[in-house]
Amino acid sequence: MSSVLTAVLGVTGAAVAAVVVVEAAHRVMLRVGRRSALAAELAKTMHRPFLVTATLVAVQQAIRVFAGDFPGRSGVVHALVLLCIASFGWLVAALLLVCEDLALARWRTDVPDNLRRRRLKTQVVMLRRVTVAAIVVLTAGVMLMTFPDIRALGASVLASAGLVSVIAALAAQSTLGNVFAGIQLAFSDAIRVDDVVVVEQEWGRIEEITLTYVAVQIWDDRRLILPTSYFTTKPFQNWTRSSSAVLGTAEIDVDWSTPIEPLRAELRRVCEGSELWDQRVCVLQVTEAIGGMIRLRALISAADAGALWDLRCLVREQLVGWMWENQRGGLPRMRAQLDEMDDGVARVRQSRRADVSPDSRVFSGGDDAEARGAAFGGAEGHGDTVPTAAGVSGLSGR
Repeated sequence: MSSVLTAVLGVTGAAVAAVVVVEAAHRVMLRVGRRSALAAELAKTMHRPFLVTATLVAVQQAIRVFAGDFPGRSGVVHALVLLCIASFGWLVAALLLVCEDLALARWRTDVPDNLRRRRLKTQVVMLRRVTVAAIVVLTAGVMLMTFPDIRALGASVLASAGLVSVIAALAAQSTLGNVFAGIQLAFSDAIRVDDVVVVEQEWGRIEEITLTYVAVQIWDDRRLILPTSYFTTKPFQNWTRSSSAVLGTAEIDVDWSTPIEPLRAELRRVCEGSELWDQRVCVLQVTEAIGGMIRLRALISAADAGALWDLRCLVREQLVGWMWENQRGGLPRMRAQLDEMDDGVARVRQSRRADVSPDSRVFSGGDDAEARGAAFGGAEGHGDTVPTAAGVSGLSGR
């Protein structure tokens, strides 16, 4: 009984001591965290995994020292070893996540001119996913290696590793392709988190990049989910790869008689009066002159794609309103020369009446035709008789 009591007291004391030490260290870190962001993040994120790991290690060592031999001792010790390995993996993952969170907090993306910050954020996020997956795989592998039967199986598994790797690669070809494409995207700067892109004829923002897919937030808050391999095999537009500033156009059609210089002055006034314009480009040009109208293209610039969209709509609205108030005669018109057409039709009709060919009449317009008309005109005094269908058919039958 004394040995059992000793074992219980030893295990309990070790667990309590571990908890007391961890809580004391946690309070110290909280105090230091008032002046240090690193200490505050460590105290917040690593408290639970550190507490669990320290407690399990203390309990395991207490059982080894105070418990002695008892039925099922090896099973209990093995289970504690497995729990210690799992908790230690949790602790390492938490430590890495703290470092990554600090990096993300230092390089914020919600500021102007954030190209470098977005690149770093994309790489850190991808590394976070890779490290977590690697820690889980390594922890599971170490836990499995604690089983003697699996250790004995390791030699045969390694001997057939070539065949297994070939089979696995063929079975997971698409998944592995997306994984490698995701890593390539993270370090090639083709796309980054918060980049503005045009993909599949949709305009949106890169919201998330994972090892297997990319989430694009479309302008109307829909989400377009694409495999990472899409961005390494197909063309797409990246509006913010080198900078967020972009150019855009606003087009209107006007009449040929429209003076252009007043419209250029109005475009300049609209751009200078709007905070959306970044003071780089403000140009009005005639790009087409066909179909009875001329097309004006206003080329303008803005600091980002969202501001450019609003500026384009504003310029188009202001130019149309200014023309309606000041140059209403310059609005698009359809021209038709009806007077000349009427004269032409009258001349054609008159020429047809005045110059009729004899070959166009059967019963008038010539000697033979007049004789034929008299023959079929009926008795004297009934010259206005019109040949009937029966008479004509009888004539043709003769």
